[in-house]
Amino acid sequence: MPDTPARPRPDAPENTPVRSTGTRQVRPQTEGWQQQKDATGRPLLQFASPKRGKPPVHLADLTAEARVEKMKELGLPGFRAKQIAKHYFQHWTSDPADMTDLPAAGREELVAGMLPNLLTEVRRLETDKGDTIKFLWRLHDGALVESVLMRYPGRITLCVSSQAGCGMNCPFCATGQAGLTRNMSTAEIIEQIVRANRAIANGELGRHEHADERVTNIVFMGMGEPLANYARVMQAVRIMVDKKDGLGMSARGITVSTVGLVPAIRKLAAEDIPVTFALSLHAPDDELRDELIPVNSRWKVDEALDAAREYFDRTGRRVSIEYALIRDMNDHPWRADLLAEKLNARGRGWVHVNPIPLNPTPGSVWDASERSVQREFVRRLNDAGVPTTIRDTRGKEIDGACGQLVATEEDKAEAAAAAGS
Repeated sequence: MPDTPARPRPDAPENTPVRSTGTRQVRPQTEGWQQQKDATGRPLLQFASPKRGKPPVHLADLTAEARVEKMKELGLPGFRAKQIAKHYFQHWTSDPADMTDLPAAGREELVAGMLPNLLTEVRRLETDKGDTIKFLWRLHDGALVESVLMRYPGRITLCVSSQAGCGMNCPFCATGQAGLTRNMSTAEIIEQIVRANRAIANGELGRHEHADERVTNIVFMGMGEPLANYARVMQAVRIMVDKKDGLGMSARGITVSTVGLVPAIRKLAAEDIPVTFALSLHAPDDELRDELIPVNSRWKVDEALDAAREYFDRTGRRVSIEYALIRDMNDHPWRADLLAEKLNARGRGWVHVNPIPLNPTPGSVWDASERSVQREFVRRLNDAGVPTTIRDTRGKEIDGACGQLVATEEDKAEAAAAAGS
């Protein structure tokens, strides 16, 4: 890695300001893995899911109306669909033995057909005195994904995956190292929540605060770029907030994150579902963000921020800006000033910045910014009138924090052993 003061890049435009004279500038580059490139030598972006065998159709893949039709196709009264849905979404079970309101004859076959197994738990790791659990799941085709369950005072948050792997190819994120395996189905996304609720009900997440605990907050910050799997993610969100035939969660407790797929951000704003929107920015200048977040080659910083502001205008929901603070790379004081300038240029009161000290990945020499640098970055934003709070991250000890979710070779070996047993 370079250890000399920053200087203009040879290919930079002549009017590129030399803002960081005398300040060390580390350039983004992969470490310990080869970044996939396209024919032009640029980092490869995978927006389309590779073709793989689809998971079995599950109750959560169907609308309430389609569930009723399915029952009728099986020669059963339509209300049986509502009974099964209640067991699944409200009692978090897919065990036929729990569904005594269904006829005993054919019950097991019916439930197995409507609620096929989608996630097989390979392993789990715990930290924070049992208040954080990272689950490793094997999907029907052997693909591996992770989700992280976290207890905080007064709330329980689940970080869910929306894709197996990720196609955005960001060099500092462990998940993107292997590329995109495939999109997850709606039911595979929902099943992560149901299984988490079941674990909570069984007393597996630390000490209960009250008897009716369940997941209260969802963050789409696990594996994958949620807006690259738009249709299935939004169908999952609709099931989450459906109080009659779904999980009955509050939309305000659901956060959808993206690295900046601008057309999809605008589409999300038009959904009329008041989820929290988070933009993973990580750099306010295109020169650095082109390298740090490859999708910036499609939609630049200003385009992403304009779309984020449009989300606020359309929904009234304050936008979160996620910003991983990486030592000597994107944590310079002038970058805090530029970020504040760009946000304030779009008005006041519409945004909140969440700097996140980088969670290093195995073998990486990249590191979080020093505490004093973090404080100065936050101070400059707050002094400029931009609400800014360092985000508390959980699960670093078990590689369960932001940017750390990846199926390791050890995970794959354990999954293969479990499948063969």
